[in-house]
Formats: sequence, structure tokens, C-alpha cells
Amino acid sequence: MLLEAWVAPTLQLVINATGVVLHTNLGRAPLSRAAMQAIWDVSVGYSTLEYDLATGKRGSRLVHAEALLKRISGAEAALVVNNNAAAVLLVLTALARRRAAVIARSQLVEIGGGFRVPDVMKQSGARLVEVGTTNRVHMRDYEEALQEKPALLLRAHRSNFQIVGFTSEPDLQEISALAIQSGVPMVDDLGSGALLDTARYGLAHEPMVQESLKAGADLVCFSGDKLLGGPQAGIIVGKADLVAKLKKHPLARAIRADKLCLAALTATLLHYLKDEPETEIPVWRMIATTVDQIQERALRGIEVLGMGRLVTGESTIGGGSLPGETLPTYLLALGVNNPTRFLEKLRAQTPPIIARTQEGEVLIDLRTVLPEQEPGLFAGLSEALTRQ
Repeated sequence: MLLEAWVAPTLQLVINATGVVLHTNLGRAPLSRAAMQAIWDVSVGYSTLEYDLATGKRGSRLVHAEALLKRISGAEAALVVNNNAAAVLLVLTALARRRAAVIARSQLVEIGGGFRVPDVMKQSGARLVEVGTTNRVHMRDYEEALQEKPALLLRAHRSNFQIVGFTSEPDLQEISALAIQSGVPMVDDLGSGALLDTARYGLAHEPMVQESLKAGADLVCFSGDKLLGGPQAGIIVGKADLVAKLKKHPLARAIRADKLCLAALTATLLHYLKDEPETEIPVWRMIATTVDQIQERALRGIEVLGMGRLVTGESTIGGGSLPGETLPTYLLALGVNNPTRFLEKLRAQTPPIIARTQEGEVLIDLRTVLPEQEPGLFAGLSEALTRQ
């Protein structure tokens, strides 16, 4: 047993039955089959990571995925780094070090893991200039801040919370118009960075990358492993001259993406180009799954287990996206002797099953269980039920 504990990997596959689509603790977005194949293809041997086949000379890793990002978003240029926090840090360091960067007080957010926008700005060497109040920001606040001769204006999307009530805030198009008039770059940190309209699925509209660029943002930063549905990455799209400065900055090398990330990201972006994210990208397939389809799968589970009941419930998007928004779902509810102990037994299965409890029952949400994992889910549940 001790030897098994020594050699057992701490990072392992699990079955996510929580109903949280982008579960940060469980690795956020699962990859498509094409993305996984792309990783395999470039990892079993050597690759053209920094080699130009046409010239036979050294190439640049920065070209990988850039053409696709430009085509999909409409941006002039693009750069991929290892995560979105690094993307924001690079932008601030390269463009605003020892200079002022303007941001609304309502956007000085902290997201998961203690990532705070003010701390990142401080680390970059930029001088933080706050405008407005916590709940109300006006255009005159931005206009007054221009007296500080800022290097850029920054908007940070409130990914995981909402401000409601007596509030007001200029939209991106208004801020961008002021930035253009003043000759100051406008940077939009979208966080999750959707490429599809979430309103199509009965959810609130999540700001889209294409919309930010059309509204006048010079640079847009977003994640690769959230609503995009790909590997962990930080993506920067926007004006070619600004992206060129970022590519040349020494920090860009320290936070660059590796070949596995670039391969998976390219394969994921191709799904968008082929108009197939709902069928090929697991995150969007889960979001697009209908209540009837989930009900059918849950009823199949009740039949296999010989117990359980069907209850209505809600799935959440997670991953700092669409706070407060839910999708209707059906849950497989299991009445067990000790729910806490039962969850422990599920986590001890191979693969481990992560579920939740409510009012003394263990709840299984099939929305976030990959179709190929369904047999393993039911087998693990059966095993745990026989040993409770």
C-alpha cells in the first residue's frame, strides 16, 4: 500500500458529475478529440515548433494559431502565452511600465486563486489610476484621468460577480472612442473570452472577443481553457503594432506557450472555423445539451442502478463565466445512509467520481459527464452502493 501511494499520480482523470461545466478545481475545459490527437501528433516525435519547412531555417513558435485567431476574431495580429493572467501582465509591462494605466474602481476584481487586478498592475510596474466609484463610473471620470497622460485605458470584465442596483458604467464603445480621440490604447481584459453567443442557449450574453474588437478595443486578452474550450492559454488579439511590441518584450519568452498548448489550441480553433463547436468541443456540447437528452441519460442510470429518482435542478457554467446564470437540468438523486461517506467512496473509485449532496441525497448531473465516461460512472456508483 505504501509503494502504491508513492507511485500513484496526484494528477489524474476524474468524472465530473457536479454539473459545473468549467470546474476550475477539476481542470476547466476538457479537450476535444481533435485537440487530444493534435497533442499526440506533435509529442510522439519532433515537430516544426520553431522550424520553417519552406526555408529550411529557424522559424518562430509565435506563428502557430495566429492565422486562425486573426481569421476568427477579425484582429490584425495575435499572440499566445501560457495563461490570461500572464497576458494581462505582459500587456501592462510592455506598454505601461512606469506610466499610468486607467481602470474603473468597479473593475478592480479578484478572481480565483487570489489573482487581483491591482496586484498585477503593481507587479508590471504600471501606475494604477482608479476612476469612478465602486458602483458608478462616468465618462467624465475617464476624461479627467487623461490629465495623468496614461499609457493605456484598461477594462477588466467582472467574470465571477455582478454589481446590481444603483449602478452606471460607460460601455466599451464609449471608452474606446475617447481612447482613439486621445491617442491612448484601449485594452479589454475579457477573462473567459467567448467566441459564441451564450444567449443562444438561454444564458445571459457573455461579452465576445469579436464584439470587443468591433467596439474599438486595441487589444483584447482572454483565456483558452474557459468558454473557448481549449487548453490553458492566454490569448491577446488586436492591433498589429501593439502585438509586435508584446512579441519583442523579454517577458514574452518567459510566459510563452509550449508545443502541446499550441497544437491543442490550433485544433480547437479549427472547430470554430468549421462551425462545429457544438458537436466537437465538450464545453459547448454540454451547454447545448437539451433537458430531454439529460433526462434520458439520468433515467438510463436509474435503470442500470436499480434505484434513484429523477429531480429537476440547475447546472452552472463556472470558470469565472456568467455569474448567477444557470441551465435547467435533471439530476439523478440517490438516497444513501451517509452522504458524506458515500462521496468519499465515489472519490476512491477508478476513475474517481466527483458529485455533490443536497438535503441528504447524493446528486449526479449527467450534463458534465462525458458520453464515453457514462459506463464508468454507473459502474462506480454501483460499486459504492454495494459497499455503503
